[in-house]
Amino acid sequence: MNRSKLNWLLAILAVLTLTACSDSEEQATAKPAPVHFESGDECHVCGMAIGNFPGPKGQAITEKEQQVRKFCSTKDMFAWMLQPENVNRDHTLYVHDMAQTEWEHPDDTALIDAREAFFVVGSDRTGAMGPTLASFATEDAAHNFMMEHGGQVLSYSEITLDQLNTGMAMGEMPGAHEMESSSTGHTMDH
Repeated sequence: MNRSKLNWLLAILAVLTLTACSDSEEQATAKPAPVHFESGDECHVCGMAIGNFPGPKGQAITEKEQQVRKFCSTKDMFAWMLQPENVNRDHTLYVHDMAQTEWEHPDDTALIDAREAFFVVGSDRTGAMGPTLASFATEDAAHNFMMEHGGQVLSYSEITLDQLNTGMAMGEMPGAHEMESSSTGHTMDH
């Protein structure tokens, strides 16, 4: 084999190796898709049958092992996720977008990334464990729900374990979005 053919062969081999490595990295960092809630699924926190209760549900998928944990309510998902041993682990979290599904039987086609969602706390709607955090893909949808059912709008990062554990009245949660009236309607401050 002459030297120029050998150089071409080595160049092609190098390109293929680099391409294979980048494909593997992309697959390793790709976010896992949500899974459907099945009849008989039990909540990872309380053991209750998930399908027997209304309101948004949650799920956590560990990115390394692809292990799925399902929760009967968004409140239980946060209670688990915010534990010291879980808070810094890589998880993909999903919740139902309640603007896209009915409260009594949420549809799994409406699962959204929990870290990008907005939550209404302290509303008059209940879930599996009583008060729950109604989840929405947009702040506007959360605001509309809040106007009808009460409560306050929080982003994912504003929800803390202390708030869940103390039983603090939802209306007293620090960092909650405040409502202001204006002549053109209602707006939220961040």
